[in-house]
Amino acid sequence: MGQLDGKTAIVTGGTSGIGLATAQRFAAEGAHVFVTGRRKDALDAAVATIGPRATGVRSDVSDLADLDRLYATVAQHGRRVDVLFANAGGGGFATLEQVTEQHFDETFGNNVKGMLFTVQKALPLLNDGASVILTGSTAGSVGSEAFGVYGASKAAVRSFARTWANELKGRAIRVNSISPGPIDTPGIDGLAADAEQRAQLKGFLTGQVPLGRMGRPDEVASAAVFLASDQSTFITGIELYVDGGINQI
Repeated sequence: MGQLDGKTAIVTGGTSGIGLATAQRFAAEGAHVFVTGRRKDALDAAVATIGPRATGVRSDVSDLADLDRLYATVAQHGRRVDVLFANAGGGGFATLEQVTEQHFDETFGNNVKGMLFTVQKALPLLNDGASVILTGSTAGSVGSEAFGVYGASKAAVRSFARTWANELKGRAIRVNSISPGPIDTPGIDGLAADAEQRAQLKGFLTGQVPLGRMGRPDEVASAAVFLASDQSTFITGIELYVDGGINQI
C-alpha cells in the first residue's frame, strides 16, 4: 500500500524539476495526479513519464480562466481533491536598478497571484482534511543580491501558508510550505545565459551548501509526500526547509 492510495492530487508546474519529481512520487504512492504545465509538448511528456495515474491539463496559473478550466476538468472526472501542491512559479536575476515592470509583473503574477488563486479556486473541491503544500524558497528569508523581486514573492508565499492554515483550520485543511535551497533543476539552468555561466552558478551554489552539493528534485518530492500523507496530520503552517543546511547553519 502507498501512502496516498485512493487520493486525488494536483501538482501545478508539474512538467519538470521539483513538480515532475513530486507528481511521480505522488503517483507511485497511489494517488491519481492532475498535472499542469503551459506547454503541451512538455505536458504530454510528463504524463507519459508519470504513467496511467496522471492526467495533464494545460494551464498557466497566472491566467484565472486557465485555473477555472483546471478545476472544471477535475470535477468532470468526478473527483475531489485531497492534496494540492501549488508549485508553479519562477523568477530571474535583476538588481534594484535593473528591475522592470515586466520583470515584477511576471514574477509576482506567477508566484503570488497565481499561488493565491490556485488555492482559492480549489476550495470548493478540497476535501475536509486535505493537505495544501506551497512551494516557497530559501530566497524568501535572505537578501540574495539581484534576487530581490523573486525573494519578495517567496516571502509572500510563506505569509500565505501561515494565514491560510489559520483560515482553513475549521475544515481541518492543513497548509504548509516547502522551501527548497539550491536544487539541480532546469529552472536553475535557466538562470544562466550559457553553459559556462551555468557551471559557475552551480559551483557557487554548491560552495554555499553545508552538505557540499546541490539537492535533487526527488529529495524535495520526499518532503512533499510527507506533508501530503497521514504522516504529518498534526503539522500545519510550517516552512519546511529542504536546503542542505544553507539557511540553517
